[in-house]
Amino acid sequence: MPWRRLVREYVVYAAIMVVVLFLFFRDDGAAGLIGGVLVAGPIYVGLGAAMAKFGYQRKSLKDLRTPQAPTAAATASAPAARTRPAPTKRTATARNQPGRPARKRR
Repeated sequence: MPWRRLVREYVVYAAIMVVVLFLFFRDDGAAGLIGGVLVAGPIYVGLGAAMAKFGYQRKSLKDLRTPQAPTAAATASAPAARTRPAPTKRTATARNQPGRPARKRR
């Protein structure tokens, strides 16, 4: 579980938000807003831990900067040219087959 990373991200967010709150809401009861930022911490860490438990891994800035070659699974799953599927009972009707007379409607 990436506890250290989750807590570090929240601490950075909380520090930035407290500075912003003091800059813009100095006179207007900033205590409630700061309380909201502090209450959001356990919620953020809890949701991040739950998502990590299910396999979610957010890419870091370092991962985003490095170019990566496509994996073998990605290249194998996408064929170069898609072929037309074989006709089925539902698609092989008189209207779709050239040279065959169309049936009369009742």
